[in-house]
Amino acid sequence: MHSESITKKQLRGMTRIRLTKEFRFEMAHALWDYDGLCKNIHGHSYILAVTVIGEPNNDKESPKYGMVMDFGELKRIVKEEIVDRLDHTFVISSMSPHEKFKGIPQMLDRFEVVDYQPTCENLLIDFVSRLKKRLPENVKLFSLKLNETANSFAEWYSEDND
Repeated sequence: MHSESITKKQLRGMTRIRLTKEFRFEMAHALWDYDGLCKNIHGHSYILAVTVIGEPNNDKESPKYGMVMDFGELKRIVKEEIVDRLDHTFVISSMSPHEKFKGIPQMLDRFEVVDYQPTCENLLIDFVSRLKKRLPENVKLFSLKLNETANSFAEWYSEDND
């Protein structure tokens, strides 16, 4: 009996849970100075899986009791930092002659110039930076997975980058 209560007590303080929320958005990009077809403007139906890790709230008086993080809060953060910013947007590197696109008003209302080549890998690095700043203190970013196509994706894991 005593060993059971010790085990339960230990588990309560050491139970880490991962939460994952999936997001979908459409984005166009072009890879400046690339030697393949992706140098042309084209788009993808991206699927972004965001996984966070933490211990469930054990304060029985809290409205967030039992939660690592409210899924609604995670959704709000990812939408503000990534989805709302990039959905139906054309993204291009600042290394390109991007000024030429600014003169085309109707088709390029949603146009973003980034300081990197907008590859799947670099987009993930940008997303990590944005999300880490916004997560609650007791919640850590565990991983991101960005599908660019149905069978091509890039992944970022915190353990690979610590």
